[in-house]
Amino acid sequence: MNRTVVVIGGGYGGSAVAKALDSEADVILIDPRDAFINSAGSLRALTQPDWAGNMFFPYNEWLTRGTVIRDRAVSVDPGGVTLASGQRVEADYLVLATGSSYAYPAKPNADSTDEVLDDLRQTHKELVDAERVLILGAGPVGLELSGEIKEVWPHKHVTIVDPAEQLLPAFRPELRQELHRQLDALGIQVRLGTGLTAPPPTEPGQAGTFTVTTTGGQEITADIWFRAYGVHANSGYLAGGRLTTRTPQGQVPVTETLNVHGYDHVYAIGDITDVAEAKMAGYAMQHAEVVAQNITAQLRGERPTGAYQPSPHPMILLPLGPRGGVGQLPTPDGPAVVPAETVIEYKGADLFTGRMAEQFGTA
Repeated sequence: MNRTVVVIGGGYGGSAVAKALDSEADVILIDPRDAFINSAGSLRALTQPDWAGNMFFPYNEWLTRGTVIRDRAVSVDPGGVTLASGQRVEADYLVLATGSSYAYPAKPNADSTDEVLDDLRQTHKELVDAERVLILGAGPVGLELSGEIKEVWPHKHVTIVDPAEQLLPAFRPELRQELHRQLDALGIQVRLGTGLTAPPPTEPGQAGTFTVTTTGGQEITADIWFRAYGVHANSGYLAGGRLTTRTPQGQVPVTETLNVHGYDHVYAIGDITDVAEAKMAGYAMQHAEVVAQNITAQLRGERPTGAYQPSPHPMILLPLGPRGGVGQLPTPDGPAVVPAETVIEYKGADLFTGRMAEQFGTA
């Protein structure tokens, strides 16, 4: 008898689990979108709308045996999932892979491909004529956005503001030095250790000239601004506590096998877990490998042995447009800063488009 594996969320981790188990079980993938969105490409899609179509990989006809239900989970218990439509989906195995939300345009708001493209084209029009761009948040998203803007419009004046005293403080000093060098070369102004006394009067991504004041008393005039901070776990469907109790951050406590505590048939992967590491697509895909291995073992009547160990050192590939960037990768001797050429090769040139095309069979 075939067992049913229900995967909630079709992002980087969820889609990888669903594909890996497609030949092993009756897989049901639940996601409100009509396509996988490679959100690593969102910022380039904003600045280069002609490129934006590369972000989308339709779910229909992607799984050979499995089923994709376009809906949203509203409640989960040990036996299955209740959807927004009222439909009930029973499960022998459950994988929670609903990821996190983040400010647009780094992560799109809409569920349909056409709507996402419309949003990006509209914001692009707002950005085209804005000579001065303010980005609030100097984390990886804010920095990457600044690089994509400068690649298309080298003349635009881009300012990044963040209360943090350092860029990427978890990484090696030589990475920060190289990052500052490249930002200076691009003409991107970074103001650290300061915030704004009041938020801009316009909506993010909406053109309209304004002046704001930093907590240090400096004035900044800009024609458009973007928010690049504020990540939230997408775990509202667990609020009822029928399956587990979330952490104060809305995350799901998991074991080293990525089981939700108390269950050997329920797993969680990616941004929704309480694994102590940065929330990145690469880690979600590593989680997916462990969970697919463990469920496969269980389906075959074997004991699952896959365990996930977070890297002791953070890693990053941070493009600044398709021709620059900084990176740090783990090695047997500890973390190593890699040159821009490595960042370009592994991420910056196509923003994982080729890797996703292989996974979705469109390469």
